[in-house]
Amino acid sequence: MTVVELKRFYHIQKIVLEYGLDELLPTQLKPLSARLARKSIFWIKNQHADKSSAERVKLALQQLGPVFIKFGQMLSTRRDLLPQEFAEQLAMLQDQVPPFDSQLAMQQIELALGKPITDVFDDFDPIPLASASIAQVHSAKLKSNKEEVVIKIIRPDIEPIIRADTQLMKRLSKVLLKLVPEAVRLRPLEVVLDYEKTILDELNLEREAANATQLRRNFLDSKELYVPEIYADYSHKNMIVMERIYGIPVSDIAALEAQGTNMKLLAERGVETFFTQVFRDSFFHADMHPGNVFVDYKTPEDPRWIGIDCGIVGTLNREDKRYLAENLLAFFHRDYRKVAELHVDSGWVPSHVDVNDFEFAIRTVCDPIFEKPLAEISFGHVLVNLFATARKFDMTVQPQLVLLQKTLLYIEGLGRQLYPQLDLWDTAKPFLERWVKEQMGPQAVFSAVKQRAPFWAEKLPELPELVFDTLTKATKQQAKLDKLFTQAEQFTQNQAQSGKGRYLLSVGGVIMLCAAIVYHPDSTSLALTLASIGFGSTVLGWFKLK
Repeated sequence: MTVVELKRFYHIQKIVLEYGLDELLPTQLKPLSARLARKSIFWIKNQHADKSSAERVKLALQQLGPVFIKFGQMLSTRRDLLPQEFAEQLAMLQDQVPPFDSQLAMQQIELALGKPITDVFDDFDPIPLASASIAQVHSAKLKSNKEEVVIKIIRPDIEPIIRADTQLMKRLSKVLLKLVPEAVRLRPLEVVLDYEKTILDELNLEREAANATQLRRNFLDSKELYVPEIYADYSHKNMIVMERIYGIPVSDIAALEAQGTNMKLLAERGVETFFTQVFRDSFFHADMHPGNVFVDYKTPEDPRWIGIDCGIVGTLNREDKRYLAENLLAFFHRDYRKVAELHVDSGWVPSHVDVNDFEFAIRTVCDPIFEKPLAEISFGHVLVNLFATARKFDMTVQPQLVLLQKTLLYIEGLGRQLYPQLDLWDTAKPFLERWVKEQMGPQAVFSAVKQRAPFWAEKLPELPELVFDTLTKATKQQAKLDKLFTQAEQFTQNQAQSGKGRYLLSVGGVIMLCAAIVYHPDSTSLALTLASIGFGSTVLGWFKLK
């Protein structure tokens, strides 16, 4: 480790001890080295013993700074790994940090534009609308058309901090695995690597601009979701310019009710939007937490969601969508056998897994859930339980499914916050059944044929010539094969003849040797007989070889 890393490591260790996080590991699982290390820093005591373990973890991450705060937020979505109490506490972490200097922000913007800020924007507000660990946002107007916009700019000093802290996280994960082998179940290194990729992707605002443009295109003129326009001409890797929107935060229930918002319709549209993104577009906004969702208040009786911050998106291929839809339908029909088989068939779970054991494990965990009325069942937690069970059977982590699980938990949580009676299954089931029917029924076959029709129409005139060429080539190939078979048969016969010849020569030689051994001047008859037989055998063998 470098000196900087050692200092940071000591700071982390100090906070871990101040919040008593070392006490979360049972004494019998603590290796000797960890116990000795704790005693060597005896003056640092647990100052928060009156708080719950989950709350202490949240407060410690908060103390460690923005990178660890975002890590905690990401962990809060991994309910297949964490107990519910910990997940709920980590979800409370707020990614709020003091803004960086407005002059520095303006310098960053001008550097990205390659010209003075006044050449592009009017009414630039140096006081940021919002400030977070990765970026901060300023308002302005475009000089060209007077449109109100927001400018999101990456913090100039954040990337080295992220790389240093994630590198340290990876080191600590490896140390944890060596010291506490039981920690392998939590897959700490895998979780950190996933987080590192996610947070580094968020630093590239060109990626976010492309994602937002795609999502906007998918929902253009939609009554369900609105995505602000991106001004690509002014967007760069560390800066993005987008249309400014005005809406009510989706978590502000009082304001929505005061506007007379149709809460039931709003909640149902959230679910429909999610499934449309997943199954129609194979492209979904994967960071739909309350801070990124607003409600268009212009038509409260016909409300529309507004989605911002498209830095994290998920995609599913056709096979993943099919297996996911069939899994969910099988789940709600309590067909656990099919759920187990689908996991193996999809390759999510290794083929060597005993399907009977897997089915029993799923049934044991999920049967109690379905004793409740469907309206009370959490769709997201069904997935959490399914993936947690599958992990015990060596399920390969599917990043796209982790994102989907996280997004579904957000959407379901928001939906039931808006309208507690929301029956997510009642909303989703027709959508899933229709999709499966379209993808696997006669309509799917017809669509596939229709899609390939232009190709076959182009190739049809060439078909007779192709058939003739194929038959001609086949005839020539057959003639070559016949010749090869004849040659092979002749070779086999020759080998057989040669084999017999070599055998007779060998036998003849041995018999003649015996004749020489038994020869005696007083008794020549036996020797002459053997010599005659041996000579005859040798001559016959020689003719066979010719």
